[in-house]
Amino acid sequence: MTSNAKDIQVQLVTEIRDTDRKEKMEVNEAGQFFARGQTQVITFTEHPDEGDPVNTMITVKPGHVSIKRSGGIDMRQVFQPEVETENLYHHTYGDFHMKTYTEEMEFSSLDEAMGGRLFLHYQMTLNHEVTQDHRLTLTFEEESES
Repeated sequence: MTSNAKDIQVQLVTEIRDTDRKEKMEVNEAGQFFARGQTQVITFTEHPDEGDPVNTMITVKPGHVSIKRSGGIDMRQVFQPEVETENLYHHTYGDFHMKTYTEEMEFSSLDEAMGGRLFLHYQMTLNHEVTQDHRLTLTFEEESES
């Protein structure tokens, strides 16, 4: 990676809602943050209870966020405010067609005083059938050197 990479601690909270249920998942991992120009990148590896580790790379540019995951699953999601994007989600159980419509997107970068935050609120439709309301909140802060 680049020399200006910073070690960070990442907390990723995902909430999924549909008509009759709500699911919440939380991931806490060590990761890296680096910035080049207007592009900021966060990388970390998820270690799920079941299955292989998943490498996650989140790229943030003005008005655009992409999340690429590889390993136990393989997918790339693109988020742009009020735009619908299409992607393929490759999982051990098969491939799923995904449509993502971003309703809300907020990002504050890492600075000395406090950590950074990415918030995404979006609708996701899998295989043209099930649409679910998603809220993704990623918070990250620089590792303290102790």
